[in-house]
Amino acid sequence: MQVVIIGSGVAGLTAGGYLTQSGCKVKIFEQFDEIGGVTATLKKDGFSWDLGPMLLRGFGPGEPGGVILDELGITDKVTLERYDRGIVMPDFELWHPKEYKGPYWRREYLKDIFPDETDGLDRYYEYYDRIMDLMALRYRATKARGLKKLFLKLWTWRAFAPIKHMRGWSAEDAMNHFFKGPELKGLFTGILADYVVKPSEFIGLGIPALNIETAFEKRIPLQYTKAGPRPSYNHVIGGCEKLVEALAGAVTDHGGEIFTSSPVEKIIVEDNKVTGVRLKNGHVEPADLVVASGGARETYFDLIGKEHLTDEFIERVDDVPLMESIHMVHLGIDFDTLPYLPSTLCYYYGTYDVEDAVKRCQNSQYHEGDDGFLIYVPSIHSPEMAPPGHHAVTVYTIAPNNLDKGTWAEREKELTDKLLEKAEKIIPDLRKRAKVTVVMTPDDFKKRVHVKRHGFGGRAPVMGKKGGPHKAPISGMWFVGSQSEKESGGVYGTMDDSREVIGMIRKEGIGIK
Repeated sequence: MQVVIIGSGVAGLTAGGYLTQSGCKVKIFEQFDEIGGVTATLKKDGFSWDLGPMLLRGFGPGEPGGVILDELGITDKVTLERYDRGIVMPDFELWHPKEYKGPYWRREYLKDIFPDETDGLDRYYEYYDRIMDLMALRYRATKARGLKKLFLKLWTWRAFAPIKHMRGWSAEDAMNHFFKGPELKGLFTGILADYVVKPSEFIGLGIPALNIETAFEKRIPLQYTKAGPRPSYNHVIGGCEKLVEALAGAVTDHGGEIFTSSPVEKIIVEDNKVTGVRLKNGHVEPADLVVASGGARETYFDLIGKEHLTDEFIERVDDVPLMESIHMVHLGIDFDTLPYLPSTLCYYYGTYDVEDAVKRCQNSQYHEGDDGFLIYVPSIHSPEMAPPGHHAVTVYTIAPNNLDKGTWAEREKELTDKLLEKAEKIIPDLRKRAKVTVVMTPDDFKKRVHVKRHGFGGRAPVMGKKGGPHKAPISGMWFVGSQSEKESGGVYGTMDDSREVIGMIRKEGIGIK
């Protein structure tokens, strides 16, 4: 089988790894001048910064990402270290205590701050534990066989029964059910700002999955109920480029080829079957199978063409909801951040009203850091990402693709200064003592991942909406990546999505082992 893969992000590289293992002749074409997409690591003057993933979920042994690394034979090439993060809200902050206080330390701490929310916190954490158990049981069931699989499915059904009535609730509904005031509602829905999705649009059952306690306290055991282990959160030591390099090695070590600065201009379709791709330079690469990653609309409407699609299919692709973009500033500084930032990563929120903040961003109104931002210092866990005595720092926040006033090109410096002014309330003198500054606006990300509208995490998880279909109504054409119809987001979710699609292709019996 001759296979062309479009895009060298983790989706394309994962697909390439599995297909080369299966004996396919794989060529990956990447339009940018380096591989990795938004999982790449940026470098300048001795400093290195990740473009976003940072603290990755699901890569521990036996977890979905860990299983993929093992199956591709690259586990030993990716060094992971378990970490946690902090949260600072307008009126309180949550950092893990110096002495370990158990898996529910945040619950007890919040009870002290908000005594009138004690009952709601107890009920929320009962709900949280049930969702965590359901996640663990579901994952175990996918790997089990025979009677064990049946037993786990029955256990899952019994565990879900008490909360079945909440299945159609939004995150807003769930938070109103558990809490009285805006503070805790804002705390548990704040992470939705990362997805630029309103609490009224996001499924309530998903809130515990976005607020897993192990993300905020690395000393919590991953398993403390009989249902099974809970996800871990890890940094990739040396930066996410190590993950990208390992995935690329899984392709090239089995004979696959990767070509950068090679944009695909057209997917060639003859008699409703893919026959190859045409590059921008005019080269035609024949293919029995094409796996595309990246933008759903760009893939289906531009590379394939609406003339090859049904009206129903076009409507579905048009209906894919996308996140907004980000404004990201990378700094190389000559001093230690630990006196100001207790860990590698912290979210700073400026509002409890996530619904309104997201709505404004969706309407092209940029908050300029007022609604919140994130600070990440990768050189704490990976000293090699900065020269000795220096640190690599990233400050970023969600931002609209297009501004309601002016353009990103016109306002880049002004808006960067305003964002860093907010960050300097946490870490003083960032601008004054920066040896290197690299700014990335939505315009930069559009170029990097070759889309007309940038969604930093891809498809927005809006209730009732799906991503771009995996299988095109064209023989030999498949779609993967962060804008596809996967169930879970993040790096591991995107990789697991590709793994599942390769399994679907195998089931079609078209010559792949």
